[in-house]
Amino acid sequence: MPGKRDIALGTAAGVTGAALVAWRTLFPYIVDDIKTYGPMIKTTIKIVKGMKNAEYLVDVFERQVAKHPKKIFLIFEDKSYSFEFVNEMANKVANIAMSWNLQLNDIVATVIYNEPAFVWTFLGLQKIGLADAFINYHLTSKPLLHSLKVSEAKVIIVGAGDELLESMLAIHDGLQGTPIYVQGKSQSELPFGFMSMEDMMLRATPVNICKLIRSKVTDTTPMCFIYTSGTTGLPKPAIINQAKGIATSKMYSLFDYNEKDVVYVVTPLYHSAAATNCFFNSIDTGATMVIRKKFSASHFWEDIRKHNVTVIQYIGELLRYVVAVPKSPLDGVHNVRIAYGNGLRPDIWKEFQSRFKIPWIMEMFGATEGTSAIVNTTNKIGAIGRLSPLSNFMIAVGFPTVRLIKYDPIEDAPLRDKNGRCIPIKPGEQGLFISPIPDTHSGFYKGPKQMDEKKILRDVFEKGDFFFSFGDLMFLDTDYYVYFRDRVGDTFRWKGENVSTREVCDVLSTLDFIHDVNVYGVHVAGTEGRAGMAAIALNDKDSDVTSDMLSAVYRKCHHELPAYARPVFLRFQRDFIVTQTMKHRKVELVREGFDPFKITDPLYYIDNKNKTYSSLTTSNAGQLLLSRL
Repeated sequence: MPGKRDIALGTAAGVTGAALVAWRTLFPYIVDDIKTYGPMIKTTIKIVKGMKNAEYLVDVFERQVAKHPKKIFLIFEDKSYSFEFVNEMANKVANIAMSWNLQLNDIVATVIYNEPAFVWTFLGLQKIGLADAFINYHLTSKPLLHSLKVSEAKVIIVGAGDELLESMLAIHDGLQGTPIYVQGKSQSELPFGFMSMEDMMLRATPVNICKLIRSKVTDTTPMCFIYTSGTTGLPKPAIINQAKGIATSKMYSLFDYNEKDVVYVVTPLYHSAAATNCFFNSIDTGATMVIRKKFSASHFWEDIRKHNVTVIQYIGELLRYVVAVPKSPLDGVHNVRIAYGNGLRPDIWKEFQSRFKIPWIMEMFGATEGTSAIVNTTNKIGAIGRLSPLSNFMIAVGFPTVRLIKYDPIEDAPLRDKNGRCIPIKPGEQGLFISPIPDTHSGFYKGPKQMDEKKILRDVFEKGDFFFSFGDLMFLDTDYYVYFRDRVGDTFRWKGENVSTREVCDVLSTLDFIHDVNVYGVHVAGTEGRAGMAAIALNDKDSDVTSDMLSAVYRKCHHELPAYARPVFLRFQRDFIVTQTMKHRKVELVREGFDPFKITDPLYYIDNKNKTYSSLTTSNAGQLLLSRL
């Protein structure tokens, strides 16, 4: 016979269950909202606390060194580096940089591969209040020279590696005497005009730098510049100030990242994905970071098992290669508790999570220069987050959340009501992704403020407000989940990189037989992002496309554009369609893609084997698709 206590407990359980059913009836999305907004509120509280206490990243790093000096901070090529050792190397960099007589906020550009030197070089510069411009080590020629010059760096540090040195040699004359220090080589191994950072590190002392040297650092002081492609063409340095450093270093709080975690880093550290996510969050928590110089799908799980990795940072394109590796009985043998990243296609998501037994995939969406982000914390396949009616309450109490507004794809601008205000979308609609700009904002990009203005929307919901426009379209489903749909304006993503249509246009337009160029991204089945396609109008509209023209286009792109930015397809048109404001219309072109069954204009595809562009026809289009380009 049950006792009174058992009856009471049973009654209480029944009442609780009934209450939960009632709540779910009245608020059908309450569980997903709790999973979404609970972690967001917790993370925001940590960010606010960090801002209030001015917990700048280098100070947090030094605190971690004091807390557990012998703990492993970095693992690279099977070598382990403790917090204490990394700090000593950073101190050496700081003491060397002190001898350069630079001022607070001066910029040092670094071109360094994925390796521990990237980490301690950045931290050493931070110790004396210098900003680090992270230069893409894949760049050569004009894009590399532009990236270095636009940074206005007073000094350049080049990492170890013959290819990096060769790239710098090729543009040395254009750097106008900027001092260049090279890691990994002695002075006797370097050509004239280059100095050995390696020799200086051997002589430098690892003594700590007095914090007073950086006492004038504030929330708006730049800590680094991470380059992004945009409407101006060549790479632009996005400003990551100290406040943003604090904010991004807390983002892994969403899944309780802590000092026991080990994160696997295979994306470039010059990207925000690896830098602000993996690197900054590992400093904040005292976690361990496994760095691989170059991504390898075949060694991916081998490394993860060897180093007891618990967190994977991904971009969608990366996991597609991992899934393509032959199956193994060890596929599910690992300690990974979460995969965090962006750009994961739903079909790859399902296969990756199921095959490799990943408990939690947290898809996010943001921008290097953006002022906020959205994160899917509920494991909802394909979604980047959710914006339920509860978000309206969060906005009302001052919580900085992203918004979705109606957008006119023809005029490339938000739709506004009769009062000139932007219009929030409803479930089942698509809209432009925007976020509020905080008081700590100190500019999106280094350079003319006109670049910033292109990203700012004013008088959005009320007079005087201003928001950051990501330039991306999102879909809100009837369950209030948000899904990425497409980029608008002048950039698209291919091979894990942002491609600037303006940059490609500027390069192709210099060919003397081309009258006009319209560049856009097109979907290719089975691939991530959008492949570049250039619609070209010739000076002589009645002339035929010749093999010499196609070879010239290929040579031009190969010489002046990174591989990911070179157009995969060409389309030769007699006339372009433009909007009322004389902007190139891309809607119809994107819709038609590169389908030779629909398009009567001459079509061509990049033919790297023959170093030209070859004709794309109904007979070879299928074969190209099967090869996935």
